[in-house]
Amino acid sequence: MDPLFVLFLGMVIVFVGILYFKLHAFFTLTLAAMAVAAFSNQDLIKNYWLEEGHTAVAKVETALIEKGISKEEAKELAWLEHGVSEEQAENLAKSPFGLRVAIAFGVTCGKIGIVICMASIIGTCLLNSGAALRIVRAILKAMGEKRAPAAMGTSGFFLGIPVFFDTVFYLMVPLAKALAASTKKNYGFYVLAIIAGGSIAHSQIPPTPGPLFVAEQLGIDIGTMMISGIIVGGMAAFSGMIYAKWINKRKPIPFRDLEEGGDSKMQKWDEINDSDLPNLWLSMAPIIFPLILLSGKTILTSAATATGADLPSWLSNLVGLLGDKNVALTIGACIGLFTLFQKKSNNDAVKDAMQSALASGGIVLMITCAGGAFGGMLQQSGIREVVAALGGGNGFWFLPMAFILTAMIRTVQGSATVAMITSVGILAPMASAGLDFHPIYLAMVIGFGSKPVPWMNDSGFWVISKMSGMTEGETLMNFSVMATIMAIVGLIVSMIGAQVIPFAG
Repeated sequence: MDPLFVLFLGMVIVFVGILYFKLHAFFTLTLAAMAVAAFSNQDLIKNYWLEEGHTAVAKVETALIEKGISKEEAKELAWLEHGVSEEQAENLAKSPFGLRVAIAFGVTCGKIGIVICMASIIGTCLLNSGAALRIVRAILKAMGEKRAPAAMGTSGFFLGIPVFFDTVFYLMVPLAKALAASTKKNYGFYVLAIIAGGSIAHSQIPPTPGPLFVAEQLGIDIGTMMISGIIVGGMAAFSGMIYAKWINKRKPIPFRDLEEGGDSKMQKWDEINDSDLPNLWLSMAPIIFPLILLSGKTILTSAATATGADLPSWLSNLVGLLGDKNVALTIGACIGLFTLFQKKSNNDAVKDAMQSALASGGIVLMITCAGGAFGGMLQQSGIREVVAALGGGNGFWFLPMAFILTAMIRTVQGSATVAMITSVGILAPMASAGLDFHPIYLAMVIGFGSKPVPWMNDSGFWVISKMSGMTEGETLMNFSVMATIMAIVGLIVSMIGAQVIPFAG
């Protein structure tokens, strides 16, 4: 069938499944992937595999030539290793669609499965050991009570890298309440500052599942994604802080207690003494160490490429090993587990933390891999060729289009992560037709597109409303508007960057 019809079919299944039938995102995305695979034209699938084979051969051939191998020998070696013959491509096209979906699911899991699980362990250890609380208190102490909103925003941003946003909010709302009780003002400002930092990190900085998946689908180095997310996301979060300050002056939110049935453990965390918490550097190490390893690999590699210098072989091997995302996050998880064991001195605490982390991370991983299968089937459907034939998919217009598409998906079905997964599944095949700018800008825009417009169909909306004590109207006026402002600012910054520093090539 026509690739545009197949794309439309997949989107309808996702929307109807999640919105009308209230099906789990994993099941819905898997169903959409199977439908797309079943209705895709076999000739187009065959062409996809042939093109993928030629692309892989070209990359390997270039790498071999750079290592001093002759052009003829490099071409022969590359083709033997990565080439796809007509017969092989035809067999792949004729393979059962369920098998192709399963393969795409497995490929996605191989790329990001370990990272998501290790990040989940890091986040759980930070919470259970008290390390997260120690980090927040240290930032508050360093910045002072006058800059408490900035401290709350910074803490939310920092903790939002390995910890899911809902959990960051659960952790920090009691601290916002304690600050409001002390200062007798700015309760709404404190709450919005937490949201500004935590929610932006959730959509822009790996190893959070959404941006991690987007980076993998678009072929972006995770270190590059982290650095860009911190820089551009920081600008967007700053715009959110400006709005938070403005709305706090005009319509301040009065201090309110937690709703009944809130997490009593979280409510009592403001009563814990610093002596009962891990030291600051050990608390920060599970986050900082992987960031240094991943970004360090990106920076060193880029610097070597820019200067034309070759890194010593031992250094190149060491950087390649420690800068691997799976290794870096595993080291971070080990440090997190050590921090937890040091405070609890209890093997059961470590075991329980790992079980809890993997239970929550496993659900996210299933959804993400199902999204990878959906995106993989869309790529095989031939949509890339259709877009290329229409002359689209590579112009500057692509960024606002991607933003609007992601924002529509987010607004309709509620989940920012599902919106990013679905959107990049649709956009990646189109982007592969060629972009006039580095794909990092597309990744940023997809992340920002997942911010607007949070409302009653978003679980995060209700977490914020109930935990903070804001009414639905106040949550819309404060959280929803601020999220939309941050998204638009992020889009503008990304578009400017794509024009000024496109890195096309």
